[in-house]
Amino acid sequence: MNMLEVAASEQLPVPQARAGDPAAWDTLFRRYQLPLYVYVFELTREEQTGLDLVQETFIAAVKHIGSLREDGKFGSWLFGIAHQKCVQRWRKRSGKEILFDEIPELPDEPENRPDDLLIRREQEAEFMKLLNQLPLPHRSVLLLHFVEDFSVEEIGRITETQPGTVKSRLHYAKKSLRKLVEAKNENAA
Repeated sequence: MNMLEVAASEQLPVPQARAGDPAAWDTLFRRYQLPLYVYVFELTREEQTGLDLVQETFIAAVKHIGSLREDGKFGSWLFGIAHQKCVQRWRKRSGKEILFDEIPELPDEPENRPDDLLIRREQEAEFMKLLNQLPLPHRSVLLLHFVEDFSVEEIGRITETQPGTVKSRLHYAKKSLRKLVEAKNENAA
């Protein structure tokens, strides 16, 4: 179940969190910590940085919850904060393009045979290598759209861009990724 399905299936205690209820913040943290970490880690490829950025995101959320206008948009608002934290972190790093080589170990899924799991891990690792060759704005919209299942409008709020820009980035990101896959396949042949 993705984050949006979880959020839609249960009422979030956003009004209580706005009122300063620690139990409400605990509930929100437990609900969003893993999806946020996955998103941040896929962008940074650094475990400790991912953990730090999730913590910084929640600290900023507690501080700025008053700026959230619609409680139902808490998830995309929170991802927007995380996205901005990632962008700020990259800007601090000497301005050079960062490519990430390490691919994390994926958890074993008991229903898969070991050889199926190995093939899937190799395919995912290869996909992530290709994805990491894309510029940050393209990588980000692909992850938000296909991994986190956010709509174009929600991605626009998260990345602080217009929906038309999000659509354009998705289009060009998919096109660039397709070219990378084709080039890889031609080299393998």
